[in-house]
Amino acid sequence: MKLLTNIFVLLVAVSHIGILILEMFFWNHPIGQRIFSMTPEVAETSAVLAMNQGLYNGFLAAGLLWGLLKDHIDFKIFFLCCVVVAGIFGGITAKTSILFTQGLPALIALALVLASSRHSPNKATRT
Repeated sequence: MKLLTNIFVLLVAVSHIGILILEMFFWNHPIGQRIFSMTPEVAETSAVLAMNQGLYNGFLAAGLLWGLLKDHIDFKIFFLCCVVVAGIFGGITAKTSILFTQGLPALIALALVLASSRHSPNKATRT
């Protein structure tokens, strides 16, 4: 169960690294314009905002990777919750597909983290 959980957390982290790359480096490129359905003019005027968004996606990925490397359940839960909230917000305000491409994988990973933490015999006690 722990391996499956960590694979899902890793997939969410990798997807946010991919988003970072798209938003920071390919926003003004035909690939980014096609993926985000933008004209070159829209891409040009929003490039700085996209780079900022990409940086935030990188922070989400870094937090998830940190949680994986150090096996900190609390980090995984916190950053997965951030991704779920961002996925819901993006799905409502920007593009419905964000609910399924970002929010749903993070929600599945979060459910797995919570389920595996309940079944972990070495779980640290909290005071």
